[in-house]
Amino acid sequence: MMAAAESMRISVAARQAEYRQTPIWAEWRGVPPQSPIALQRSAELIPAQVVESAGKRYLVWIEPELPRGKTHHYAIRPNPRPTEGFTHKLTENALQIAYKGKPFTAYVLRGAPKPYLYPVYGPNDKPITRHFPMQLVQGERTDHPHHRSVWFTHGEVNGVDFWTEGAGRGVIVHRGLEKAESGPVLARWVARNQWQLPDGKPILDETTEVICYAAPDSRWLDYTVALTALDADVKFGDTKEGTFGVRVASSMEVTRNAGGQIVNASGQRDREAWGKRATWCDYTGIVEGDTVGIAIFDHLANLRHPTYWHVRDYGLFAANPFGVHDFEAGKPKGTGDYTLKKGETLTFRYRLWLHRGRTEEAGVARQYEAYRTPPTLIWR
Repeated sequence: MMAAAESMRISVAARQAEYRQTPIWAEWRGVPPQSPIALQRSAELIPAQVVESAGKRYLVWIEPELPRGKTHHYAIRPNPRPTEGFTHKLTENALQIAYKGKPFTAYVLRGAPKPYLYPVYGPNDKPITRHFPMQLVQGERTDHPHHRSVWFTHGEVNGVDFWTEGAGRGVIVHRGLEKAESGPVLARWVARNQWQLPDGKPILDETTEVICYAAPDSRWLDYTVALTALDADVKFGDTKEGTFGVRVASSMEVTRNAGGQIVNASGQRDREAWGKRATWCDYTGIVEGDTVGIAIFDHLANLRHPTYWHVRDYGLFAANPFGVHDFEAGKPKGTGDYTLKKGETLTFRYRLWLHRGRTEEAGVARQYEAYRTPPTLIWR
């Protein structure tokens, strides 16, 4: 089987974007290898990982640097060098992810009204999201206890608030893990969750897939949520309180006047970015002496792309396609309502890019273009 893999070659052409430290997925042709593999170009050896998803196999790697207009030709080889990458461990309440022996993130399954990611470590190996309410840390703001690091939910679903927490609110209950895997290039899991009304009645099935990657100055989390309406139609209401949320580390908050900054794809900054539509938004600041950032990329196939950004100078950072009347002056309440018909599925895809440096120097726009337009792949 390995001999077959050794004879395979792939060409990667950058026709519409450039790819620097970018995850690449290529549909795998043939029998999957039984031992670690790599892509080889001259003396360069790039670790690769084979992943099965939606009935197909893919070869995945981090492309080091491919300028626009250029093509790299790779041979598929056994990897002679042991590659330390991702590992995962399931505990009673969380799926813990590590990279090269250090914590990367954890998907918290139980113990709160919704699943969430916490902690999330940035490219400097320091937590890049707020600790509260999971932990009390001196100097952090303790507002909005429902802002749990990284999460997905909404403030008006069939008239019920799933965004905040407490009596009379909806909850998202973890039902099981379909898959959890890790290797030299990525960690990936698929979770089944269920949205339940305050009386316990389920209204939505949720399938969430999270994929983690890492490079020397970058970390990525691809976050996909598929929602299926169960016994009746489900209406997502027009409110700013939603939907895919991040609460950045308190030291990054713009209001602290300590280097926090918000920039979107249109160049709008800080408070001017609130409620605006953009393909991406980036929140940067200082974490334990290092300038780092969290960029969120809105996928082209998402509802109402480019999305609206419910991004606040006090640290909330959320993509919200529903809250139109809050974001656009003069629009009546209900303009942003969306009804998911019984039995139908609505899917959202986002990429979080955790990077070093400010928006411009990090090249957020370039990374978004690489996300939006994958390279051309030719097997030989």
